[in-house]
Amino acid sequence: MNLRRLSLIVLVAVGLISPLCRAQEITVAAAADLQFAMQDVAARFQKQTGKTVKVTYASSGNFFQQIQNGAPFDMFFSANLDYPKKLESAGLIEPGSFYTYANGKIVIWLKNESKLDLKSGLRVLLDPSVKKIALANPQHAPYGQAAVAAMQKANIYDKVKDKLVLGENISQTASFVVSGAADVGIVALSLALSPNMKDKGRHVEVPGTEYPPIAQACVILKSSRNKETAEQFLSYFKSDGVADVLRTYGFDAAPGSAK
Repeated sequence: MNLRRLSLIVLVAVGLISPLCRAQEITVAAAADLQFAMQDVAARFQKQTGKTVKVTYASSGNFFQQIQNGAPFDMFFSANLDYPKKLESAGLIEPGSFYTYANGKIVIWLKNESKLDLKSGLRVLLDPSVKKIALANPQHAPYGQAAVAAMQKANIYDKVKDKLVLGENISQTASFVVSGAADVGIVALSLALSPNMKDKGRHVEVPGTEYPPIAQACVILKSSRNKETAEQFLSYFKSDGVADVLRTYGFDAAPGSAK
């Protein structure tokens, strides 16, 4: 067999295998609060099925804009219901794929060495020693919107708004406090319980009655080229096992809680 013929056979084989590999993989746009929970879920899914879930994390609002502009994701996991519902109204999701998977929670988080007393809840933000408060940008981050709502209800927002340091998403917001760039932050409970943060600081939950529910939903995008694998992952995400993983990271999750 001459070299030219061998090269042709290799090229044909690669051409046949490459689409098959892509069919075994989906790309997911996920809200930053899911970073550690999703890593766990995706690893379990891959072990069970042999299929890969590639996840990118950012704020839900930024992903919403990207998807509207044709970003090539197969699925979108949002930290609220509004963005997936808008995509549904625009005809950009697979019919029947809208799934409400959990409710998120916000906490006040600070480093272990901080002298601040969290027993006072949100009013700790009024302490004179607090110079910078980390918050996810409420313009496009649902957790930032919830934090602002909670501070407004506690009648402290106007008193602390000049101290706010805004992260592009809730993960960056958490990193501001962990790094010391902010004295305290309002972050997702799922991140406070993550390996990156749970031993580095203290937190107290903001009562859920103090802010609108952070109900979260996912969808399969109509533009997905791997709908079969996406549907398989969505079905897996509705399982009791995944609900248990989400609860481990502080989410309120109930399997099968459809729209």
